[in-house]
Amino acid sequence: MAGFGGFLQQVTPVVLTFNEAPNISRSLERLHCFDEVLVVDSGSTDETLKIVASFANTRVVTRPFDSFAGQWNFALREGGIQTEWALAMDADYILTDEFLAELSALGPSDNAVAYRLAFDYCIFGRKLSATLYPPIIALHRHKQVHYIQDGHCMRAQVVGTVGQLQSRVQHDDRKPLARWLASQAKYADQEAALLLSKPASELRIQDRLRTLMVITPWLVPLYCMTVGRGALDGWAGIYYALQRGVAEAVLALKLLEARLASRQEKQQHD
Repeated sequence: MAGFGGFLQQVTPVVLTFNEAPNISRSLERLHCFDEVLVVDSGSTDETLKIVASFANTRVVTRPFDSFAGQWNFALREGGIQTEWALAMDADYILTDEFLAELSALGPSDNAVAYRLAFDYCIFGRKLSATLYPPIIALHRHKQVHYIQDGHCMRAQVVGTVGQLQSRVQHDDRKPLARWLASQAKYADQEAALLLSKPASELRIQDRLRTLMVITPWLVPLYCMTVGRGALDGWAGIYYALQRGVAEAVLALKLLEARLASRQEKQQHD
């Protein structure tokens, strides 16, 4: 990755990890051109920290996990970042040459406080034609950013101009399916709590459909295979569509469980 420089020296990539041995090496290999990479680990018990230590430009801080927003706010406020800018990364983000070239060309006169990044979603290394993974604010002047928890996701809150980088980052998670399934159960609990806490008028259209419970578990995979062009991606597209359908089905079950429990409690009190 020779030739990258300029703005990159003003940026510290920050990577959250917890048992990310299947991913972290591929991610860090693309970060050699940064002076320092901050890794915020939640107590990994696999080979993650050993792999991280093999990269000379990494520095590790450890914090027990409470929420994604909590981890990011800790990293930005107490992680000892020395540069003006931070690049918030999951351990399965892969920076392409095109992305690094665009990043290195950003000028010091830029008035932006932050930038959104868009993603190419990959299944076992194969880039999909389309994805439901939305652009997110991930490159920012870290002293002007605060993260909030929104369901199972965290969102960066900024005041000021937010730009959009044109080059995409690859999202390529290679952790086992069992790990993904376990995560979906936790995420569904958080998403269900968020959806049930808001009146329907405050929900996005897609979230209103989710609260109906019987629609999105089949509609989302159908969308992925047709509008999302997953049919063009072979088995990788089918795998992704099934993943999204399972995630929606788990959320539907959590919503139904909560509503049945609420109805039973009401009947007991009547």
